[in-house]
Amino acid sequence: MKDMWEVLSTSKKVVEMSRHVSIDKEALVRFATKLHEEGIQIPRWSNRYHLTSGTEEMVSYILVLDSINFCFWPEQGKEKWEIEYGSEKLSGYYALAAVLKKAVVSGIPITKAYWLAEMTLDELKKILGGRGELQLLEDRLMALKELGQVLLDEYDGKALHLVEASQGSAVNLSLLLAEKLSSFRDVAEYSCFKVSFLKRAQIFASDLFGAFGGKGSGNLNEIDRLSCFADYKLPQVLRHLGIMQYSQTLAQKIDQRILIEAQSAEEVEIRANTVWSVELLRRELQAMGEDVRAFEIDWILWNMGQSTVCCEKPYHRTLTVYY
Repeated sequence: MKDMWEVLSTSKKVVEMSRHVSIDKEALVRFATKLHEEGIQIPRWSNRYHLTSGTEEMVSYILVLDSINFCFWPEQGKEKWEIEYGSEKLSGYYALAAVLKKAVVSGIPITKAYWLAEMTLDELKKILGGRGELQLLEDRLMALKELGQVLLDEYDGKALHLVEASQGSAVNLSLLLAEKLSSFRDVAEYSCFKVSFLKRAQIFASDLFGAFGGKGSGNLNEIDRLSCFADYKLPQVLRHLGIMQYSQTLAQKIDQRILIEAQSAEEVEIRANTVWSVELLRRELQAMGEDVRAFEIDWILWNMGQSTVCCEKPYHRTLTVYY
């Protein structure tokens, strides 16, 4: 295997210095063994809520989706954002995927760079619709406007050209997004060194791979080098499994839904230990003969996090555009 890239190496460094979060190796081995014995089922890309045209437009759609794929939890005491999609009620990521798909199908040009660059807050609110309200709406608008302008200025207005500039590498694509777009520049500082997470930049690469079935625009090499995507759902599941352990002080803050400050030592440790826990799971499964990649373990854990069983204890709440 190639040397660890910066997301893994900097996360590992944080893990070795962590004071608020730790990894229970025995619980990790137990879960890996359970996955191995039950047979690993990697979740499929959901065609139900996503645009599935298989065209250049789908590349643009996924980039728009991942540009505002963050912070779906409501402000304390407020109603969470929820939409109706056919006979279903959706919230969170799938609701966002569905409303953007609906916008494309209805002819709203959200996949066009010129339109994104000039989008207004009222237009964004109309596209989102539903009940309740997403936090950080103005930040979402700025992310989309920046995306549109960068595509116009550097890539002939085409998301596909940005993807092509990565020369077929998932790692290069993640780094390119972080270089060109500030909302994807997910880097923290911890004890005087920089820690790269690049959550949404990496997730865009994995989403392309999933949406296109690893072919065409989703034919990305180095996909196996991606880490998991450090958000707020994976730590919740890892805590439920006993793999991630919190100090008493941090556990109380999370359980009482007290905000954890972005870029604080506690928040960076939660995210770094999440990344390293998944990497250790990958290595443990590999030793058992299971060829499963970190982003696929992420998909497994994230899907587990959609069940009420894994949500008995709250996720940590950090107000941020990065996840």
